[in-house]
Amino acid sequence: MKIVKLNAALTAIFVVVTVLAVVVFNSPLRRLVAIVDLLLFAIGVATFIWGYFSAVQRSRGDEISVAGLFFLVDGVATKSVMRLMNSALAIQVVIGLGGAIIRRSTDGVSGSTLAFGVLVPLLGLGLNGLWASKYGTFGKRIIGQVSAPEDEIGKDSAHG
Repeated sequence: MKIVKLNAALTAIFVVVTVLAVVVFNSPLRRLVAIVDLLLFAIGVATFIWGYFSAVQRSRGDEISVAGLFFLVDGVATKSVMRLMNSALAIQVVIGLGGAIIRRSTDGVSGSTLAFGVLVPLLGLGLNGLWASKYGTFGKRIIGQVSAPEDEIGKDSAHG
């Protein structure tokens, strides 16, 4: 549950800083929003790699899907955890894109520090992956050889 609370807290910080920067948009807030966005992106990269590595370790015994790992679907998480984590991810996407669209320029020059907000959803993906790799429910891996259907084997030999 710590990961869920962390996701909610970091998303709230992102929303407050971005909304404040959109409204005020002075030099100190432009710097602050860039720092916060890049810090959240860095945390997202670290948790994404950590979650992915943990999932690879679990995949020896469990069938782990990408959608299950990063979006917590197919019973990987309870409905409440899935809703909270995916809501945080959706909020990160909307606020990141919204801030970048609303403030497209800085002092009349094209480009804005609020554009860094589009990087923040990697935080949500990373925390989803970390949560799923640690606590998610996946089906057991079916060990055995998988072979191509007979029709596919015949097509490959006919063309090659």
